[in-house]
Amino acid sequence: MSKYIYLTCTPEALVASMLPPEGFGMYLSTGTKKRNKSQTIFFEVDLNKIEHLIDNESLNKRCVAKEDGSPKSSVYLSVYRVLETIPVEALKSLYLTTDHGIALELKRAPYDKDKEVKNALHLYQELNPVTPLVASELPPSVFLKRLTDNSIPIVLPKLFFVELKLGELATNPLYGSAEHLPYQNIGHLRDCLEILRGEYEKHMKTVQRIFSGELLYRTIASGFYVGAKDEIAFYPYPSMAELENINYEFFRAI
Repeated sequence: MSKYIYLTCTPEALVASMLPPEGFGMYLSTGTKKRNKSQTIFFEVDLNKIEHLIDNESLNKRCVAKEDGSPKSSVYLSVYRVLETIPVEALKSLYLTTDHGIALELKRAPYDKDKEVKNALHLYQELNPVTPLVASELPPSVFLKRLTDNSIPIVLPKLFFVELKLGELATNPLYGSAEHLPYQNIGHLRDCLEILRGEYEKHMKTVQRIFSGELLYRTIASGFYVGAKDEIAFYPYPSMAELENINYEFFRAI
């Protein structure tokens, strides 16, 4: 049986498995007896590009089929500061699963910084290694670089985050319609966005310090980003219309 390497994001861990991505996502979300129920987000990792970072002898001994011939579901290789040690180039597809284990594959795509929206506000949910919800006037590539290039006191070795929808609030924080934004405290979000509009030197504002661990997939805007400084991997998220055609089961589940 084949061996797969995954970087799980909630919580952060490097895991070997004999399950392909869809099966691994089902296993993480529902457990072996379908009694668990949780959303999961994980990357498939190119084993050939991280062989020098792991104990291959231990991997080959532990990640083997069970006595009854069924595949080994998970072998943990690391649970601490995993994202920063894995090269961005080793990250393959990103997988999102619902709490019932339905998986959606997001493939990497080239990122064109020239197409970033100008003069608009953004909402970012950071996912690893920290997890605040942050409003910013910075487009994704600039936001990533600002937090990883040592230009400010708060610096991260690498960052994985997702851009969320703001609708009319992106250009009109106080009076724009929030009718289709299912965020808990819209008033507070408006205040944070307006502060960014009013303070020339302030580029980021924390909206919520603690992430619940559940991402509302319907609120995802452009997609997911991971990297450091000028190195960025982009995983575009389809529109709801595209998603319905691409993966109807996932679409129905969210």
